Amino acid sequence: MAMSNKILVCFVTLFLGCGIVNAEEVQKSELQQRAEAIDANKNIAAARSTFIRAFEDYAAKGSVRQAAECGAKGAALYYKENMYQEAFDLLRRIDQAANADSKSSSVEKAAAHYMTSRERMQMYMKMRRAANTLEHLKVMENHANISGDEQLQNDLLYNKAIYYYTFGQNAEGNAVFKEMAAKLTKQKEYDKVDEVYQTLIANGRKSNSASLVAQSYMGYMAWKDSTTALKYADQIAELKQQISDNEQSIAEKDSSLTARMGFIIALGILAGILAAALVVGGIVLLRYILLTRKQQKNIQLLTDSNALKAKFISNIAGQLQPTFQKLDSRNPEVKALIDFSDHIQTLSLLENSMDEAVELEETQITPFCEGLMDQIRDKVKKDIVLHVNAPKMSADINKEYVSHLLLHLLNNAAEYTPEEGTITLEFKKRSAHTLQFLVSNTGSTIPEEKHDDIFKPFLEIRDLTKGDGLGLPICKQMALKMNGDLEIDPQFTKGVRFVLDLHV
Repeated sequence: MAMSNKILVCFVTLFLGCGIVNAEEVQKSELQQRAEAIDANKNIAAARSTFIRAFEDYAAKGSVRQAAECGAKGAALYYKENMYQEAFDLLRRIDQAANADSKSSSVEKAAAHYMTSRERMQMYMKMRRAANTLEHLKVMENHANISGDEQLQNDLLYNKAIYYYTFGQNAEGNAVFKEMAAKLTKQKEYDKVDEVYQTLIANGRKSNSASLVAQSYMGYMAWKDSTTALKYADQIAELKQQISDNEQSIAEKDSSLTARMGFIIALGILAGILAAALVVGGIVLLRYILLTRKQQKNIQLLTDSNALKAKFISNIAGQLQPTFQKLDSRNPEVKALIDFSDHIQTLSLLENSMDEAVELEETQITPFCEGLMDQIRDKVKKDIVLHVNAPKMSADINKEYVSHLLLHLLNNAAEYTPEEGTITLEFKKRSAHTLQFLVSNTGSTIPEEKHDDIFKPFLEIRDLTKGDGLGLPICKQMALKMNGDLEIDPQFTKGVRFVLDLHV
């Protein structure tokens, strides 16, 4: 997955979500309410800055736990844009503010440190660094124990399960989830357990983790079956208790035969209702079990179908290739078909090999970037300035994929940059394990509503002689295969800027 991935931004409103609050209701400040009212998907920078201001306001007032809650949300919005250094710096400020507050108790400080440690854990999990993730899980456990907060203990179990599933330790994940479900089931908080399972399934779908969805769904089905039986057992026990109480009341307070007969008749009716309820409940339970088994089978069939579809398309493209080679490639329609066949095969191969690791080699960044820029010099329009901004350093990258990806972006820039414009290739090292390439060009922009669509294949029917629209989807798949991502920078307004993030 990158269980990722794209595991896991804060669950503010759900039980065991990211925003953990005190057991008692806390009055939110005006700044916090304003921050929560901003749609982070549309204006992430405004939401982030307002949460940081709310954190600073709470910290100045000595409200350590509320300050940590707002600050943690601000940090989450930093690393949502892969700004890990800024996120770590903010979390460090939160810890310092908590330690510096002399009025707060050790329990409140432990709860605040738990929130910052959890955000660090989630960042390391997003970066696929298992050792660092486990280290912060242990720190979270220490803070949760000091706080004595049962809600934090439940949240800790939840994050442990996420950690185990993310790094393929399904047996340990199942054990933790079983412990969590058993704990809440014992307290008869069935709805909360159900919500936990639904949340985990939703996380798996958002991060495209088939293993997490499957494991969560199987656990959910098993728990649902057992809990349904427990609910009926509770209802039966309650009804039996009512019957026992009524009989005792009859024995103690009513010596009249008429009264006894009335109670006996009432008990008979109650027993009949109970029997009917059990029959209806059994039928409903049976139908539910059959339905969930069918849904589980449909999920598996869909997964297998997608894999077979990708393999089938790749095989078809491969079989058509020899036929296309016999045709006159100077004909625009023939060349378009050949290119389309190549792109289809490349895209299918990438989708089928996403779980395979890519090879990295040490590369001198400056000559590498300058060499790519040299390849488009004869393709640009009049008086276009080509600019390379890359430090003299080396980095471990997959040269084949990165070269293909950047060259495609540069060729697109050469085609769409008007005369006297500028094309820029930049390289930045965001952190010890995060690299970033940026390709930008002046000129017209791409509407924000199309930022996601341009990376999706087969979105519209095209004239193949004018391009098949698979270039950017292929680049996106290559970026994901390298444990990175490719996106358009929405803050760049002078033209278009593509950002390639690589986590090595």
